[in-house]
Amino acid sequence: MNIDIPKVISGTSLLGNLYRELPHDAKKAIVAAYIEACEGTPMFDCAGKYGAGLALESLGKCLKELAVEKNKVLISNKLAWVRKPLTTPEPMFERGIWHNLTHDAEQNISYKGILRCFEEGNELLGDYRAQIVSVHDPDEYLAAAKDENDYKKRYNDIIEAYQALVELKNKGMVTGVGIGAKDWKAIQLISKDIQLDWVMIANSYTIYSHPKELINFIAWLHQQGITIINSAVFHGGFLMGSDYFNYVQLNKDLPEHKKYYDWRDRFFTLCKAYNVEPAAAAIYFALHVPGIKSIALNSSNPDRVRQNIAMANIEIPRDFWNRMKEDGLIDEDYPYL
Repeated sequence: MNIDIPKVISGTSLLGNLYRELPHDAKKAIVAAYIEACEGTPMFDCAGKYGAGLALESLGKCLKELAVEKNKVLISNKLAWVRKPLTTPEPMFERGIWHNLTHDAEQNISYKGILRCFEEGNELLGDYRAQIVSVHDPDEYLAAAKDENDYKKRYNDIIEAYQALVELKNKGMVTGVGIGAKDWKAIQLISKDIQLDWVMIANSYTIYSHPKELINFIAWLHQQGITIINSAVFHGGFLMGSDYFNYVQLNKDLPEHKKYYDWRDRFFTLCKAYNVEPAAAAIYFALHVPGIKSIALNSSNPDRVRQNIAMANIEIPRDFWNRMKEDGLIDEDYPYL
């Protein structure tokens, strides 16, 4: 991808009222804090799915009020969802996690559908435009297949959607075409049929979870010259102390959830012993991998936004990582630390 992206990219799901509603002034403060602290051209990662377009709308409004020049900001829009009228007490597209929305959303992955997503996204951004695009969560779209024939149809929908995005790139309307997914194997599958400029791997390559197959795939992407962005490296906030793991609420009293809390308790204890911030350790691990160019981070606190960017430049002593391996918190044969 012929574009220079910063080490830390700002996620925007919280601008779409993820978990709770944020007032506009709070959203504007978050955007302003990131722009102020970002090294290089600030980049925001957004999606029509975030708050049924509310995140795109809020981002465009914040940028305009902050008088950010159009050519001084990068916007990535992950495409797959468009707005529809809200006819139920709460949105039905992803229940229980988006708050006080005025729209619902529906999935539209196809050649024409993805172009509609792109056009609507730019309309919601107002004076700004997405330069970097992708199909959002194609893994979830495939996982919803009812049978083998439905799976084949859905995969064809995805490929046709990418053909539309590649055409946008060839026309100079976007700079890069990529993919964002939680299941990295869907990225691996699609990368065999589509020439990608970048990939965003979410909830997958983290200090908590880093399977050998994924390590090898990251190395392959790097060899192909594909830009890699790591995302959701706190597993939805769980590694920082919340009860949400990959957007699912856990309960420490349930036996099946106990392993997550046990790992986190030992991790926190070790961080305290070495005077290392848990967030800094998670960020360092997620970034110090050959081929990973950037990390996308989210925060509802402007001060935390600044801290996250600062943490991306912190060095953590080798002794800490040796203890992480010795204590079984990361794989003993992990190659990069």
